[in-house]
Amino acid sequence: MLKAKIAVLVSGGGTNLQALIDAQNSGVIKSGEIKLVISNNADAYALTRAENAGIKAIYISIKELKTQEAFESAVIAALEENGIDLIVLAGFMSILSADFTSRYDHRIINVHPSLIPSFCGQGYYGLRVHEAALKKGVKVTGATVHFVNEIPDGGEIIAQKAVEVMDGDTPETLQRRVMEQAEWIILPQSAEKISENLCRGGS
Repeated sequence: MLKAKIAVLVSGGGTNLQALIDAQNSGVIKSGEIKLVISNNADAYALTRAENAGIKAIYISIKELKTQEAFESAVIAALEENGIDLIVLAGFMSILSADFTSRYDHRIINVHPSLIPSFCGQGYYGLRVHEAALKKGVKVTGATVHFVNEIPDGGEIIAQKAVEVMDGDTPETLQRRVMEQAEWIILPQSAEKISENLCRGGS
């Protein structure tokens, strides 16, 4: 069976990447295959996770390339060279331009650690999202997988999963629970759903 070729873009430890690799190994992701991992951070442990799983891993430096345009051109070249069908942003700490996102319309997905439209958009990433949720006093938070367009966290929602906020939660404990109970479940499921659609000739 032909599988959609997946690239995962990362910047850090790669826990969501690991969830995707595990899902591929367990058969949750069966219509797609991770063929490439790209990091904009040379020290990202995600690169090691990819290498350990036998997946091609490359580092592309925006600092060395000087501009966002040159960086995105290098990413596009790597994606095309590897015949990538679907791009998954998994803790990728760089905003992609409208030129880039429109080129891969409905072929880029991202996981965000809140129930969009809450705590999302410019400046909301990582622990900041959970800090904001706790400050607001919400009783339920969660994660969202969405398509990526030119607006940060602005693309169409693919999946959401709610997670309860507990008394005494810190941003760190809440972040961990959202990852374990939501992100690591709905990101692989969404990658499979879109891969299956691509394999059927959908867009």
